[in-house]
Amino acid sequence: MNILVIGSGGREHALCWAIARSPECGKLYCAPGNGGIAEVAECVALSAHDFDSIVAFVREKDIGFVVVGPEDPLVKGLVDRLDAEGIASFGPSAKAARLEGSKGFTKDICAEYGIPTAAYGRFSDAAAAKAFIAAHGVPIVVKADGLAAGKGVIIAMTMPEAETAIDAIFGGRFGEAGAEVVVEEFLEGEEASFFALCDGKHVRPLVAAQDHKRVFDNDEGPNTGGMGAYSPAPVMTPELTERVMKEIVEPTVRAMRDKGAPYKGVLYAGLMITKTGPQLIEYNARFGDPECQVLMMRLASDVVPLLKSCHDGTLDKAEISWKDEVALTVVMAAAGYPGDYRKNTEIKGLKQAAALDHVQIFHAGTKAEGGRIYATGGRVLNVTATGATTAEAQARAYEAIARIDWPEGFCRRDIGFRAIERETQSA
Repeated sequence: MNILVIGSGGREHALCWAIARSPECGKLYCAPGNGGIAEVAECVALSAHDFDSIVAFVREKDIGFVVVGPEDPLVKGLVDRLDAEGIASFGPSAKAARLEGSKGFTKDICAEYGIPTAAYGRFSDAAAAKAFIAAHGVPIVVKADGLAAGKGVIIAMTMPEAETAIDAIFGGRFGEAGAEVVVEEFLEGEEASFFALCDGKHVRPLVAAQDHKRVFDNDEGPNTGGMGAYSPAPVMTPELTERVMKEIVEPTVRAMRDKGAPYKGVLYAGLMITKTGPQLIEYNARFGDPECQVLMMRLASDVVPLLKSCHDGTLDKAEISWKDEVALTVVMAAAGYPGDYRKNTEIKGLKQAAALDHVQIFHAGTKAEGGRIYATGGRVLNVTATGATTAEAQARAYEAIARIDWPEGFCRRDIGFRAIERETQSA
């Protein structure tokens, strides 16, 4: 069947790469796509927010399945529109996607269903939020309630930082996403990204991953959308996986069903593994980026029937198998990210880098023009490699990066360091 993927980032490139390999995939389209996606799918100039044009395109090209990559069109109801038109798709409804669209909504679900998470308060005015912070002390976490492209979370180590964060969010730094603020206790531990597929009734865990949110080595600097990731995540033992399913994921899926918004699609739980066990930091209603890139590299099953089973309600019968190897991705970003950065700088050496064995380069923010590749975003490339160990996958990824000629780009040099430390200790 013909398939349409919605989105333009590294996550969508990884999804297109995996979908294109499926025997069930006929013609593959991506809207709007990017310079790398164009190598595996036909890119079409459609906005992810232009639902009318998407429906018309699906009809014109006889598309049998639509995969929605990014969170924004999910929260705004693209899947609802496709359902109303009788078009099969992968992703949650707008009501179900509130798990990502409103951090306050998710925290309230946790409180109601006894799901372990940080203590919190929800505020619609700055004075009340600041009073809460003064009562609880620092460090503390300040979040814009709505979608902020992965940048709406500030970990404040001092009172002035916390108050500045409150003022910035209510002052419009994140637009509509900052109409409300969630303030929560600072959790200590190790972060992990946990993924589960859902069909509204059944839920199946995928392999876990771990990403690096801070922009600089040693987890320093401001939070970003993610500077690299790897899978498996050694911190997620089988015992912890079982706890996360029973204590966090399954109660959430039950809650959404109780509230008349059955969850279909992938549920991404950002976790903190504390001394007392796993706690939910937040939910995303889509595959993580850059975690999706390492998941797709490790997935041994055909991705298309797996995604379709979430729509069809047959997830309990779907096959999910994984390659027994480590996948690791390093994000190459434009200098200045997550602040201001230059656009339209040329990237050379990509073919030489991709020629290495066990290496796949996913494009996140690029365009192809005149046979050349240009950077158009903040996070631009996901240089991804596999290996028998994290150290081997890491070495291959950085070997590929050494072949890329892009003076205006940078990357962290320590992606996977926690897993490598564990490997060294157990050797």
